[in-house]
Amino acid sequence: MERADDRAAAGDAEAVVEAYEDDGSVVLFEAENPLAWVEATRTVALRDAA
Repeated sequence: MERADDRAAAGDAEAVVEAYEDDGSVVLFEAENPLAWVEATRTVALRDAA
């Protein structure tokens, strides 16, 4: 099974990302590894992170 960090190391940074809404917020997650959580202390607009 290929992991996300293996793909990034190989130069393929694409991942299947899914989203759902929870209490007015949008949660993004990698479909192939939905339990790989990242917690942040602040929100970031996607346009600012790209």
